[in-house]
Amino acid sequence: MARYGAQFGPDITFLGVPACDLDDETTYADADVVVVGAPFDGGTSHRPGTRFGPQAIRMTDYLPHDGSRPSLALRTDALQDLRVVDAGDVELPPGDIETTLGRLEAAVEKVARAGAIPVVLGGDHSIAYPDAKGVANVLGHGRVSMIHFDAHADTGDIEFGSLWGHGQPMRRLIESGALRGDRFLQVGLRGYWPGPGTLDWMAAENMRSYEMTEIVHRGLTECLTEAFGIATDECEGVFLSVDIDVCDPGHAPGTGTPEPGGLSARELLDSVRRICLELPVVGIDVVEVSPPYDHADITAALANRVVLEALSAIARRRRDERDGTTWDPARPLLDR
Repeated sequence: MARYGAQFGPDITFLGVPACDLDDETTYADADVVVVGAPFDGGTSHRPGTRFGPQAIRMTDYLPHDGSRPSLALRTDALQDLRVVDAGDVELPPGDIETTLGRLEAAVEKVARAGAIPVVLGGDHSIAYPDAKGVANVLGHGRVSMIHFDAHADTGDIEFGSLWGHGQPMRRLIESGALRGDRFLQVGLRGYWPGPGTLDWMAAENMRSYEMTEIVHRGLTECLTEAFGIATDECEGVFLSVDIDVCDPGHAPGTGTPEPGGLSARELLDSVRRICLELPVVGIDVVEVSPPYDHADITAALANRVVLEALSAIARRRRDERDGTTWDPARPLLDR
């Protein structure tokens, strides 16, 4: 598993952070966060192109790629306050989904065993299975909860004659025992899939899925507060999985299965910030960015900021824990 670099394009790291090699533990032994690319779209059911997502997420920014990003809201510089390194892309053979999932699980597990938080850049959502399972292999099966932002439940059973694909990883995670159905929180579901039979399976597994109508009626803040209470019950940590299609296509057009009526970019960023400020996040993936269908890098830029918002909040949470403080992002910017 030597450093592969970038499978589809130049070997760049996330906004200029140092590179590491997963075969050389000394290069990430003291890392807080390890970025891993998963350039795979072999699980896609509609529009492909997410194999180019990791490169786009790493590089889409108008600021210098200098390994520094001070947050106005949180007064942290995540890329400096945390030790963030980039392992490059895991070499994933196009068209071979089972080999892909195995290689990625091994890579994520290596990161987790080193005590770092894996941040996986997708790729289609089939990679959520090895991402979350790789972390659970270390922290314990059934000891990691999932907060899953998505337009779709991704709990299908057999699709196109296969158990594997981007519409099935959440069912496979629960069936494997790696994650518990009753510690699985989904935010942003909407539209016309899945059907009643799949919803019945989800209910039987005691999943908690917040469809957009409920979110609009109750308010996103209240729904998240409820979800947080479930996510932290009897679990060691929280895995955050963000499918960029949770946002309305007007905010994230570059994705494979766009569904109108989703969250705004602002709502997603605020939610990610709050999760990483308030909860013990042990793994993250950001998936379903398809650059061939993007316009003016809108989707890639949002995904880049999702990663930065998460890391900035993790840095703030650690500083508050160290200093005994509680930061309020809503305070006036120039307050001292």
